[in-house]
Amino acid sequence: MNADPEEKSLFAAPPIAEQERMIEAILFASTEPVTVADLSARMPHGSDPAEALAYLRRRYEGRGVRIVRVGDGWAFRTAPDLSFLMQKETVESRKLSRAAIETLAIIAYHQPVTRAEIEEIRGVAVSRGTVDQLLEMEWIRFGRRRMTPGRPVTFVVTETFLDHFGLESARDLPGLKELRAAGLLDNRPLPGTTALPGDEEDEAVTGQTELFED
Repeated sequence: MNADPEEKSLFAAPPIAEQERMIEAILFASTEPVTVADLSARMPHGSDPAEALAYLRRRYEGRGVRIVRVGDGWAFRTAPDLSFLMQKETVESRKLSRAAIETLAIIAYHQPVTRAEIEEIRGVAVSRGTVDQLLEMEWIRFGRRRMTPGRPVTFVVTETFLDHFGLESARDLPGLKELRAAGLLDNRPLPGTTALPGDEEDEAVTGQTELFED
Protein backbone atom coordinates (compact mmCIF):
# COMPACT_ATOMS: atom_id res chain seq x y z
CA MET A 1 0.00 0.00 0.00
CA ASN A 2 1.44 3.33 -1.06
CA ALA A 3 1.83 6.04 1.53
CA ASP A 4 -0.35 9.09 1.31
CA PRO A 5 1.66 11.84 -0.54
CA GLU A 6 0.41 14.38 1.98
CA GLU A 7 1.64 12.19 4.85
CA LYS A 8 5.05 11.77 3.19
CA SER A 9 5.41 15.52 2.81
CA LEU A 10 5.12 15.94 6.58
CA PHE A 11 8.42 14.10 7.00
CA ALA A 12 10.21 15.52 3.97
CA ALA A 13 13.36 17.54 4.68
CA PRO A 14 13.09 21.30 4.07
CA PRO A 15 14.46 22.58 0.74
CA ILE A 16 18.22 23.16 0.81
CA ALA A 17 17.68 26.93 0.59
CA GLU A 18 15.56 26.78 3.76
CA GLN A 19 18.22 24.66 5.47
CA GLU A 20 20.78 27.36 4.60
CA ARG A 21 18.55 29.96 6.28
CA MET A 22 18.30 27.80 9.39
CA ILE A 23 22.06 27.39 9.63
CA GLU A 24 22.55 31.10 9.04
CA ALA A 25 20.19 31.90 11.91
CA ILE A 26 21.83 29.40 14.28
CA LEU A 27 25.37 30.61 13.59
CA PHE A 28 24.35 34.26 13.80
CA ALA A 29 22.70 33.80 17.20
CA SER A 30 25.39 31.56 18.71
CA THR A 31 28.15 33.03 20.87
CA GLU A 32 30.30 29.92 20.36
CA PRO A 33 31.32 27.95 17.26
CA VAL A 34 28.68 25.35 16.35
CA THR A 35 29.53 21.83 15.17
CA VAL A 36 27.76 20.02 12.32
CA ALA A 37 26.47 17.54 14.90
CA ASP A 38 24.89 20.41 16.88
CA LEU A 39 23.33 21.79 13.69
CA SER A 40 21.92 18.36 12.83
CA ALA A 41 20.39 18.04 16.31
CA ARG A 42 18.59 21.37 15.96
CA MET A 43 17.38 21.06 12.37
CA PRO A 44 14.34 19.12 11.09
CA HIS A 45 14.61 15.39 10.44
CA GLY A 46 16.17 14.57 7.10
CA SER A 47 18.19 17.79 6.83
CA ASP A 48 21.75 17.72 5.53
CA PRO A 49 23.53 20.45 7.52
CA ALA A 50 26.95 19.66 6.03
CA GLU A 51 25.71 20.21 2.47
CA ALA A 52 23.66 23.28 3.43
CA LEU A 53 26.66 24.70 5.28
CA ALA A 54 28.86 24.25 2.19
CA TYR A 55 26.35 26.18 0.06
CA LEU A 56 26.03 28.89 2.70
CA ARG A 57 29.83 29.30 2.99
CA ARG A 58 30.02 29.88 -0.77
CA ARG A 59 27.31 32.53 -0.52
CA TYR A 60 29.41 34.44 2.00
CA GLU A 61 32.64 34.32 -0.02
CA GLY A 62 33.83 37.86 -0.69
CA ARG A 63 31.40 39.38 1.82
CA GLY A 64 32.23 41.46 4.89
CA VAL A 65 31.75 38.44 7.13
CA ARG A 66 32.67 34.83 6.42
CA ILE A 67 31.78 31.45 7.86
CA VAL A 68 35.00 29.93 9.14
CA ARG A 69 35.96 26.74 10.90
CA VAL A 70 37.10 27.06 14.50
CA GLY A 71 38.27 23.73 15.87
CA ASP A 72 35.37 21.33 15.25
CA GLY A 73 32.80 24.09 14.93
CA TRP A 74 31.74 26.86 12.54
CA ALA A 75 31.15 30.55 13.20
CA PHE A 76 30.69 33.96 11.57
CA ARG A 77 33.86 36.05 11.58
CA THR A 78 34.87 39.38 10.07
CA ALA A 79 36.73 39.08 6.77
CA PRO A 80 40.48 39.34 7.55
CA ASP A 81 41.03 42.25 5.14
CA LEU A 82 38.37 44.30 6.99
CA SER A 83 39.59 43.62 10.53
CA PHE A 84 41.16 47.09 10.65
CA LEU A 85 37.64 48.55 10.77
CA MET A 86 37.05 46.81 14.11
CA GLN A 87 40.29 48.01 15.66
CA LYS A 88 40.15 50.24 18.70
CA GLU A 89 42.67 52.96 19.40
CA THR A 90 43.83 51.25 22.58
CA VAL A 91 46.16 48.30 22.99
CA GLU A 92 45.69 45.74 25.72
CA SER A 93 48.93 44.45 27.21
CA ARG A 94 48.85 40.86 28.35
CA LYS A 95 51.79 40.68 30.69
CA LEU A 96 52.72 37.05 30.53
CA SER A 97 55.76 35.83 32.39
CA ARG A 98 58.56 34.17 30.50
CA ALA A 99 57.45 30.89 32.08
CA ALA A 100 53.84 31.36 30.90
CA ILE A 101 54.89 32.15 27.32
CA GLU A 102 57.22 29.15 27.21
CA THR A 103 54.59 26.87 28.72
CA LEU A 104 51.89 28.07 26.30
CA ALA A 105 54.20 27.63 23.30
CA ILE A 106 55.21 24.13 24.37
CA ILE A 107 51.58 23.09 24.85
CA ALA A 108 50.56 24.58 21.49
CA TYR A 109 53.36 22.95 19.51
CA HIS A 110 53.64 19.63 21.41
CA GLN A 111 50.05 18.92 22.54
CA PRO A 112 48.84 16.80 24.20
CA VAL A 113 51.63 17.24 26.71
CA THR A 114 51.95 16.50 30.44
CA ARG A 115 53.41 18.79 33.10
CA ALA A 116 56.44 16.48 33.35
CA GLU A 117 57.01 16.73 29.60
CA ILE A 118 56.73 20.51 29.73
CA GLU A 119 59.30 20.58 32.53
CA GLU A 120 61.57 18.24 30.58
CA ILE A 121 61.48 20.55 27.54
CA ARG A 122 61.92 23.73 29.59
CA GLY A 123 64.50 22.22 31.91
CA VAL A 124 62.84 23.76 34.98
CA ALA A 125 59.74 23.09 37.07
CA VAL A 126 56.39 24.56 36.00
CA SER A 127 54.66 26.42 38.81
CA ARG A 128 50.97 25.93 39.51
CA GLY A 129 50.44 29.67 39.12
CA THR A 130 51.70 29.59 35.54
CA VAL A 131 49.30 26.83 34.56
CA ASP A 132 46.42 28.46 36.49
CA GLN A 133 46.96 31.74 34.62
CA LEU A 134 46.67 30.02 31.23
CA LEU A 135 43.63 28.05 32.40
CA GLU A 136 41.94 31.25 33.62
CA MET A 137 42.59 32.88 30.24
CA GLU A 138 40.91 29.79 28.73
CA TRP A 139 43.82 29.36 26.34
CA ILE A 140 44.60 25.84 27.59
CA ARG A 141 42.49 23.06 29.07
CA PHE A 142 42.96 19.61 30.51
CA GLY A 143 43.23 16.81 27.96
CA ARG A 144 43.03 13.06 28.35
CA ARG A 145 45.07 11.28 30.97
CA ARG A 146 48.04 9.28 29.77
CA MET A 147 47.82 5.50 30.18
CA THR A 148 51.10 5.47 32.07
CA PRO A 149 51.91 5.04 35.78
CA GLY A 150 50.12 7.72 37.75
CA ARG A 151 47.90 8.48 34.74
CA PRO A 152 49.13 12.10 34.43
CA VAL A 153 46.77 14.62 32.89
CA THR A 154 47.72 16.28 29.62
CA PHE A 155 47.23 19.88 28.45
CA VAL A 156 45.99 21.12 25.07
CA VAL A 157 45.12 24.54 23.65
CA THR A 158 41.46 25.53 23.50
CA GLU A 159 39.15 26.74 20.77
CA THR A 160 39.26 30.11 22.55
CA PHE A 161 43.00 30.21 21.90
CA LEU A 162 42.51 29.21 18.24
CA ASP A 163 39.67 31.70 17.78
CA HIS A 164 41.67 34.52 19.38
CA PHE A 165 44.47 34.08 16.88
CA GLY A 166 42.26 33.26 13.90
CA LEU A 167 43.40 29.64 13.59
CA GLU A 168 41.33 26.74 12.29
CA SER A 169 43.40 24.18 14.18
CA ALA A 170 46.74 23.85 15.96
CA ARG A 171 48.21 22.72 12.63
CA ASP A 172 47.83 26.32 11.45
CA LEU A 173 50.06 27.74 14.19
CA PRO A 174 52.47 30.33 12.81
CA GLY A 175 56.23 30.03 12.95
CA LEU A 176 58.37 31.90 15.45
CA LYS A 177 58.99 34.76 13.01
CA GLU A 178 55.25 35.39 12.66
CA LEU A 179 54.72 35.23 16.44
CA ARG A 180 57.46 37.77 17.03
CA ALA A 181 56.22 40.02 14.23
CA ALA A 182 52.83 40.07 15.96
CA GLY A 183 54.50 41.14 19.22
CA LEU A 184 53.61 37.90 21.00
CA LEU A 185 57.19 36.81 21.62
CA ASP A 186 60.49 38.55 22.19
CA ASN A 187 63.65 37.59 20.32
CA ARG A 188 64.82 34.83 22.65
CA PRO A 189 64.70 31.19 21.56
CA LEU A 190 62.00 29.05 23.13
CA PRO A 191 62.83 25.69 24.70
CA GLY A 192 62.32 22.85 22.26
CA THR A 193 62.64 25.15 19.23
CA THR A 194 65.42 26.29 16.97
CA ALA A 195 66.76 29.78 17.57
CA LEU A 196 66.33 32.24 14.72
CA PRO A 197 69.17 34.39 13.41
CA GLY A 198 69.54 37.48 15.58
CA ASP A 199 67.95 35.90 18.66
CA GLU A 200 69.29 37.58 21.79
CA GLU A 201 68.88 37.18 25.54
CA ASP A 202 66.66 39.88 27.08
CA GLU A 203 64.72 40.07 30.34
CA ALA A 204 61.27 41.66 30.05
CA VAL A 205 58.59 39.60 28.34
CA THR A 206 55.31 41.21 27.38
CA GLY A 207 52.80 39.76 24.89
CA GLN A 208 50.47 42.26 23.23
CA THR A 209 47.27 41.76 21.27
CA GLU A 210 45.13 44.46 19.71
CA LEU A 211 41.50 44.67 20.84
CA PHE A 212 38.91 43.91 18.22
CA GLU A 213 35.15 43.98 18.30
CA ASP A 214 33.35 41.25 16.42
